[in-house]
Amino acid sequence: MDIKAVIFDMDGLMLDTEKLLVRFWCEAASSMGYAMTREHALLLRSCSRKLAAPKLKEWFGEDCDYQTVRNLRVKLMKEYTDKYGVEKKAGLDTLLDYLSKNNLRAAVATATNEERAAEYLKPLGIYDKFDAIICGNMLENGKPCPDIYLYACERLGLKPENCMALEDSPNGVQSASSAGCITVMVPDLTPPEKEQLDVIYAAVPSLDKVIDILKAI
Repeated sequence: MDIKAVIFDMDGLMLDTEKLLVRFWCEAASSMGYAMTREHALLLRSCSRKLAAPKLKEWFGEDCDYQTVRNLRVKLMKEYTDKYGVEKKAGLDTLLDYLSKNNLRAAVATATNEERAAEYLKPLGIYDKFDAIICGNMLENGKPCPDIYLYACERLGLKPENCMALEDSPNGVQSASSAGCITVMVPDLTPPEKEQLDVIYAAVPSLDKVIDILKAI
């Protein structure tokens, strides 16, 4: 196994933002009369708009306006992050330093759009540590489809089997593993289920523990 690059998810993996996404999905939906639960919101993690919209109609009826709910969720979350910022997940800086020192390339593959990805990553001083930043709005099919990881590999000029993908959620794991990347799960809000354990290379509790896997490969 010859790993030449590591591709990072963003929300819930590098940044402690999934808890905010869950909170504001529920708040936005509730304010519009939809009884969205935490379990509903968890299913939307890393899920592309193309697939998320039908889920809301399935849960809350054909009249549910996904775009309006989403726009309110984005507004509520932006107001929060503009005031309080976002936090890095444990071990991120240690892992990025290790990759740099060992001539391993790094990329981002996030369902978040380009503008918001830059808003989050630049103030934390890590935006320029990546060779490529691939965002959901760059592709027709987002996660859990493999397209975003295939495109990230293409941008890096590498084959998927030479790239390790780091993901925290089931939709992300499905995307990375189906693209053929060596997938490592760093769980955030929920532990890996059997479906994820069947397709991942390993699961670790924090990003710095990925270093042990890279050393062992």
